Amino acid sequence: MPGLLARYDALIASGELRADADQRAAAERLARLQDELEAPRPKRGLIARLTGTAPASTDPRGVYLWGGVGRGKSMLMDLFVDTLGIEHKRRVHFHAFMLEVDRLVAEARKAKRQDPLMAVALRMTEQVRCLAFDEMVVNNTADAAIMGRFFKTLIETGTVIVTTSNRPPRDLYKDGLNRSLFLPFIDLVEARMDVLSLNGPTDYRLDRIGDLATWHAPMGVAATAQVREAFFRLTDFDPDDAAHVPSGELDLGGGRTLHVPKCLKGVGVFSFKKLCAANRGAADYLAIARAFHTVILVGIPRMGPENRNEAIRFTKLIDALYEHRVKLFVTAAAAPEELYQAGDGAFEFARTVSRLNEMQSEAYMALGHGAED
Repeated sequence: MPGLLARYDALIASGELRADADQRAAAERLARLQDELEAPRPKRGLIARLTGTAPASTDPRGVYLWGGVGRGKSMLMDLFVDTLGIEHKRRVHFHAFMLEVDRLVAEARKAKRQDPLMAVALRMTEQVRCLAFDEMVVNNTADAAIMGRFFKTLIETGTVIVTTSNRPPRDLYKDGLNRSLFLPFIDLVEARMDVLSLNGPTDYRLDRIGDLATWHAPMGVAATAQVREAFFRLTDFDPDDAAHVPSGELDLGGGRTLHVPKCLKGVGVFSFKKLCAANRGAADYLAIARAFHTVILVGIPRMGPENRNEAIRFTKLIDALYEHRVKLFVTAAAAPEELYQAGDGAFEFARTVSRLNEMQSEAYMALGHGAED
């Protein structure tokens, strides 16, 4: 099987990828990690065997690869895992992994295991030499609280972590509730992993969606098919396995959560009814805008005077998405100009219409995710 660098160079030669200096540097670092993982492991001494730990120097440093949307992080992760010549390797989406950890810890508690979290970590490290995550993101207090202890145990007992993220380590769970509980994890990442930036200006994922419109009206089978296609292109999820698209819970703060029916690789799918017909405020929309680089919003209706509250919430939602440069795909009953033409605030709604139209432009779509400077 060709190695990682050979596969990467072949993709460039075929025209499937463009030459990119940052990508190349990341590919070379991942290839070196492959060599380290495939080499015979040093024998551990008696103390290490008894305690299940070893000095940090005996295991390779992991890799934390971060950058904006469409920079090729997932592609490099795919090449790394596919060409890694060891048996005990695992590739998993970070959100799915944390749900699995929650379930295993609950089972360990039920079995009355001493320190259930550590019991799960020790069991996992016996099974996985290299654990590869895609899209590390932390949206809730529970995950933030356990990650330091859990991953410290994994790393110290020999599991090498490779992960991608849209943000550098210090920006993970930024402004999150009880963030102090998460700081030991950030320290661990910086001490035991090489942090590589892949944050250049080119968004290669735009090539995949360049021929897709973002606003689809009227609602119906054709509109749904278009946003569905956008989801699968952006997430690399197999359309034939649509029934198993992961869902998630977004931490809104104050002990509140929001169910996200489809949630993968920074793409969240929501219904207008869920976000704008329910009693939600600007803080909720800000949490969504921070968590997702792309939002697919389905079922936007025409609104009249009786829908004043829904129109106000919709305006707040669009403000948050716009200010954080979130890409927006929708199914709607009509064009933006026709959504809310009469009722309290209809005149002010013109600003929302302007923003919705701008969000469909190539210039907006090329912006990186994050709050405006």
